[in-house]
Amino acid sequence: MTPALIQIADLSKAYGALRPLRVASLSVAPGESVAIVGLDRPAAEMFVNLLTGATLPDRGAVEVFGRTTSSIEDSDAWLALVDRFGIVSERAVLLDGLSVAQNLAVPFTLEIEPPPDDVRRRVEALAAEVGLDAGALSRPAGEIDATMRARMRVARALALDPDVLLIEHLSADVPRAEVAALGSSIRRVAEQRGAAVIVATMDLEFARAVAQRVLTLEPATGKFSTRRGWLRGR
Repeated sequence: MTPALIQIADLSKAYGALRPLRVASLSVAPGESVAIVGLDRPAAEMFVNLLTGATLPDRGAVEVFGRTTSSIEDSDAWLALVDRFGIVSERAVLLDGLSVAQNLAVPFTLEIEPPPDDVRRRVEALAAEVGLDAGALSRPAGEIDATMRARMRVARALALDPDVLLIEHLSADVPRAEVAALGSSIRRVAEQRGAAVIVATMDLEFARAVAQRVLTLEPATGKFSTRRGWLRGR
């Protein structure tokens, strides 16, 4: 049996909400895509911080890549851990005054005005991989539509070949007619790369398109159920 990439057991973390974030049990295998519905934006942010070791649980354990986050004792070990994640979040700053190509070049080099030829080729490959219109590469990032902006965030997160893609509420501003296609393209890219995907969303349509496994969190208990009727896109 292949060891789990990520395991969570009896997790509880207070973060200023009415109740702590609780996850009773979660296991994610290498290359698996899992969507968790029922996490609002603050809860999703805390969940991602717990997975990356940026925040430690009040109770329970988060184990990633074979070790618990609480056992990481120095900055070098933590940075090595974080490098294995690609985070798709509004918290990852996009520079609206720079072109899409320049934003996608940031993970590769500080020379982005313009990017060197070898970096430009990598940027173009990333854009094509995530379905980002090649014509958008020269446009300011602040002028592209919500769907292209979402794809640009995914491309940035994939740039350094992460083992796990963590996605926070990516479809919130995407037109409903384009949500399923966005989710399906992310799933395809992750499968081709062999990367695991963990999605926090309130959008069931997106969850179904992007993930092999859709779980609904019961906040009071931290357990997962199949009760989904109240979710967007039901």
